Amino acid sequence: MENVNWFSMIISTLIPSVLGFIWYSKAVLGRPWMDSIGMTDEKMQSGNMPLMMGLSIVMAFVVSFFLINFNNSPGQEGEFDTFGHGVFHGVFVSLVVFTPIYISNGLFEQKSWKNMGINIAFWTVCLGLMGGVLDAMNHWPNG
Repeated sequence: MENVNWFSMIISTLIPSVLGFIWYSKAVLGRPWMDSIGMTDEKMQSGNMPLMMGLSIVMAFVVSFFLINFNNSPGQEGEFDTFGHGVFHGVFVSLVVFTPIYISNGLFEQKSWKNMGINIAFWTVCLGLMGGVLDAMNHWPNG
């Protein structure tokens, strides 16, 4: 990890918060998402926002750490060291790891397909952007 571009890790870690602020705003998908889980404005305001935001940033860093190691390994430099390649890796992880887990949990929690779709789409876009940033901004020597 001595070759890590830590600025890319900061950017990647902040992507879920920034994208989430837009994605889950009432002007975009916030109202349908709230309706899909029975969330009210009052209930949302009663949450411990510093704790939720703090832990979500820590979790985003963990995901960034995974993606930087998944995207950048020996043999994945040169033509593969691009934003698009990182997006592919992020979307791939979302579709083959996150989505099956989220749907399995959602079925047992009796969440609606609407709710699962909004969240899965969010994380697919999010992981794609995170992977793209990390792959484009980090370069390991092949060896």
